[in-house]
Amino acid sequence: MSRLEAKKPPLFITEPLTADGVSQSLSLLSGILKSCYGPAGRLKQLHNGVGGYVCTTSQSSAILSRLPVSHPVLGVLMASVQSHVSRFSDCGLFTAILCCSLIENFKSLNVAPCTVIKISKHLLSLCMDYLKSEACGCRVAVDFSSVETLLCLVRSVLRSKPACMLNKTEIDHLTTLILKAFLFTVPCHAESNAVLGKCVIVPMKGRRVMDSAVLPGLLIETPEIQLAKPLTVKRTCSDMIKIALFCVSMSGDSFNPKEGAITVHHGISLEISELNQLLNVGKQLVNDEVGLVVCQKVIHPSLKQYLKENGVIAVDRTGLSLMEPLSWMTGSKPIASTHDLSPSCYGSLKDVCIETFASKNFVHLIPNDTVVCSLVLCNRNETAWDELKRACETAEHVLQLTLKEPLALLGGGCTETHLASYIRHKSCGLSTSSFEDIDCSQTQYQLVTDGFCHSLESVARSLNHDDGEILTDMVYGHCWFVPPGFPFVSSWSDLVSKCGCGINGNGENLKWRLLQGQFGSPVIQDCPKEPLVKVADLLTLDCYAAKCSGLQVALETANLILDLLYIIKDQN
Repeated sequence: MSRLEAKKPPLFITEPLTADGVSQSLSLLSGILKSCYGPAGRLKQLHNGVGGYVCTTSQSSAILSRLPVSHPVLGVLMASVQSHVSRFSDCGLFTAILCCSLIENFKSLNVAPCTVIKISKHLLSLCMDYLKSEACGCRVAVDFSSVETLLCLVRSVLRSKPACMLNKTEIDHLTTLILKAFLFTVPCHAESNAVLGKCVIVPMKGRRVMDSAVLPGLLIETPEIQLAKPLTVKRTCSDMIKIALFCVSMSGDSFNPKEGAITVHHGISLEISELNQLLNVGKQLVNDEVGLVVCQKVIHPSLKQYLKENGVIAVDRTGLSLMEPLSWMTGSKPIASTHDLSPSCYGSLKDVCIETFASKNFVHLIPNDTVVCSLVLCNRNETAWDELKRACETAEHVLQLTLKEPLALLGGGCTETHLASYIRHKSCGLSTSSFEDIDCSQTQYQLVTDGFCHSLESVARSLNHDDGEILTDMVYGHCWFVPPGFPFVSSWSDLVSKCGCGINGNGENLKWRLLQGQFGSPVIQDCPKEPLVKVADLLTLDCYAAKCSGLQVALETANLILDLLYIIKDQN
């Protein structure tokens, strides 16, 4: 077949970062993400041009998935950050803001990209070695025998999501519930191949946040069960409740014409045959002392009635999402056929009861060992609930990562300014042989180091949305926020009470330095000290694994984009 028009040659874009459009788009993206950062971040409404769902959020997972970009450079950046968020759930804005700042600062240097990349890799290794060392002054050990640090981690996640519309009392209540739900999912018996359980979120939109609750086991909504009637469940001789879990339809219409033709003899009713088969299954379940039947799909009304008359509770339409936790919690194997029923597929429960929340009735399945729990999550409206659900899932993932690596980093911008102070101190004492190993001059090294440290500090500056001054102290290298409306003064101690993470007060005679947005004269920085106290009731903490990964992803993505020489686009 002949072509309707001549084939166009590919479009070659040389040195894409030098184009004005890319710089403007990068600056715009950076501004959008910075304005969302932290507890005082501004909200964004995301919707498409043809209507539909409107998302109000400040979370990176929601923004990045709904923010369209056309330029390949921004596409690389967005894809890289989204990959990080999919693995760690947290620190997405930190990663994106740092990456944008690194690109902008490195691009402005009169240093070859290959040299910038070599020096920045060296600086990254210094950061990672320091963060992994016992001497790290911005790292906190997490003790799982005490809940204080864990509560700080969860509280920090919730406080950074303003679209959840939570006050302090609600944040404290949800923090306790999320931690309690997480502890339910941790196996009681330590094994080499132990697997964490699952927390199932039960939505309650339009209700008070304080009505939220955590229950061991699973809640399955069952509108047809009346709360007024006592729930009697058949039990085995060992006082356990035997459960059968079906993942196949039990409605009597399991024949699918798409699967092929079926021959039915004259006088035979296919529907009656199917119903008889279902009733035979019901008889076997009753004979096997099954007390609860749960079906992913629909159960025929006649089979339901038969089971009810024989003391068996039948729950249907549970959906696919509950099948895995049900199987996990009860030890049952999902039954995929009504023609081959094996007693080895049955599981067991400790108890079954009825719970009611906001005029909704639920069957509450209580397991023998609690590895699955239900978080009844309430919020005022659908928008706030959606944001809160994402925040709770992030907090749960942060706790899981912390269980694997029991460390946390100081939040509130203090880790960024502390790292910048540490890198400045290390760069001042670098030997001549080190510059030769990196293959750069001392001037080039100092320029890239200054850009790297300014990028870290720009993330801390992004936490301030009210035009107040931002300081860093010359002892601990922590970040301090001055309330807006105060002019420059010689004694900043009168205006600040605690650093960003909350670990340091202004009781000491600290020396201060303004965090400026532009490159200035080189800062002479002593090695930042480690705070004497590492635990506080209201400490702001960040996930160690997520932030370390974000730091690496941001720098490696910035280096990749700096190293781009050509973009080749197919125009056909």
